[in-house]
Amino acid sequence: MADTKQDVLRDLLDVLEELTRLTTLEEGDVQSFRVRAYESAARAIEGYPGDVAKLSVTELQKLEGIGKSTAAKIREYLDTGKLAKLGELRAKFPASVVALLNVQGLGPKGVLRLRSELGVQSLDDLRRAVAEQKLRGLKGFGAKSEEKLAHTLARMAAQGEGRTPISVALPLAERIVAHLSEVPGASFVGYCGSLRRFCETVGDVDVIVAATYAAPVMDAMVAMSVVDRVLVRGDTKTSVVTRRGTQVDVRVVQPEQLGAAMLYFTGSKAHNVKLRQRALARGFTLNEYALAELETGRVIARETEGAIYAALGLPFIPPVLREDMGEIEAAERGALPRQISDIRGDFHVHTTVSGDGRSDLGDVVAAARARGYRVLAITDHAEGTLSGVGRDALLEQRARIAALQRELGDAMALLHGVELNIGADGALDYDLEFRRQFDFCLASVHDHFDLPRERQTARIVQAMRDPTVRMIGHLSARMIGGRPGIDVDVDAIFDAAEEHGVALEVNGGLPRLDVSVDVLRRGRDRKVTFVLTSDAHHATELDRVRFAALNAERAGVDPERVANTWDADRLLAWARARR
Repeated sequence: MADTKQDVLRDLLDVLEELTRLTTLEEGDVQSFRVRAYESAARAIEGYPGDVAKLSVTELQKLEGIGKSTAAKIREYLDTGKLAKLGELRAKFPASVVALLNVQGLGPKGVLRLRSELGVQSLDDLRRAVAEQKLRGLKGFGAKSEEKLAHTLARMAAQGEGRTPISVALPLAERIVAHLSEVPGASFVGYCGSLRRFCETVGDVDVIVAATYAAPVMDAMVAMSVVDRVLVRGDTKTSVVTRRGTQVDVRVVQPEQLGAAMLYFTGSKAHNVKLRQRALARGFTLNEYALAELETGRVIARETEGAIYAALGLPFIPPVLREDMGEIEAAERGALPRQISDIRGDFHVHTTVSGDGRSDLGDVVAAARARGYRVLAITDHAEGTLSGVGRDALLEQRARIAALQRELGDAMALLHGVELNIGADGALDYDLEFRRQFDFCLASVHDHFDLPRERQTARIVQAMRDPTVRMIGHLSARMIGGRPGIDVDVDAIFDAAEEHGVALEVNGGLPRLDVSVDVLRRGRDRKVTFVLTSDAHHATELDRVRFAALNAERAGVDPERVANTWDADRLLAWARARR
């Protein structure tokens, strides 16, 4: 089976992303000409509506942002599946060195200096150097730098360092599932494990295939272009490592065993242990093959997860809840959290007015209408961020939104909003009077990530006191697998949210998923409103609100606490309310 046009595009974008990252190290500068050239090329490729693989070098150069050298590299990769320059850079900068770029406050120049002067080749090397106080004698570093790096490294370790972030794992799993679903005889293909439980990071990706014959499935898996090397090729299990270093385990089971296999390999381990204990108490045994009678081996249930739960006297427990955090006991009482559905609006959406937006206002509105939304807030970046814009551009956008609203009538309410930047002291963009002219204001942290806990908390609370701010966006400002979240006093944030009636965003962007599940769990019993958003920068990304919903469901948040599940009149009244 040949890769689809979309697969080729994803592979090419992955290559350009890796090329950008490695070139940042080679140049020691995130703003070098070549780094920006690769970034521009990625944007051009992503926005091209046709089949990139059919473009010649000359045709590629006609796309805005792609020069001759980059066009030649793109064509080289498309023709051969390899890129010589990328191979050179990989040899020069191993993955362990590249991982140092994720350390907040280090930067490419710092990485290069630490490598050349202290021999730092990995995060573990950096930890040792910091512990032994070797950085304070280097130019550009000092005792304070060591202290900050120690704090950052500790938070990175707590976040799941060395694991694959969900923003990488989920698209990979979905691609594999789509590919293997085309194999003749494969009646079902699905991912399971911690990814199915919607964990922020995963150790590997587990895929289950129901098929009578395993060989065609395994052949299709090892032939995929994402595979770098094969670890194990067996009759029922094959393990591979992708080019980005993620291990993928594919298991083939007989169709009648599918339910038991999905239940077992989804986990969590603690959830499975309790289910097995429950089975034993009823005279059954439960494993990856079936729920069966302990003495006779007679199969009780195995084809579906629901049948197994029912045989154990339980309703179906959604995968996102299977963490042994009281879900089995709640299921016994008939008190499982309700599913979050009927999302009626989105309140964090960008257009091309933002420097990082990639879809025109009209396309975004059309996508929202197609989703059946009743309310949509357009919230491009204010001037305080690198992608932000000034007053004139926002006023022009306001006029266009008003015109679109006249065309829409009552079908959907368009709110002209803005995403304000929260300064180091809590100051917001523009003056109060100008902010008051917006229908909806959210405020987010985009810089000064290394401030101490007290100052981080104070800046956000100060923003929440502003009468125009309706919601705080991506509270921790984290990037999963990359930048750790800022350190804040969550209880103080909840106190301010209750006092000032400011909602907290549940950002559905996979690199963020912010606020986190831990914060959501802590806020379940507080009088705080949550809002699910896509933080879309392209019309196709409006779908990311489903990830926000999964994150909230994983935390057991009641839908009544989520503003955009309310009926349209209540939702619109909340959004437009003035404090």
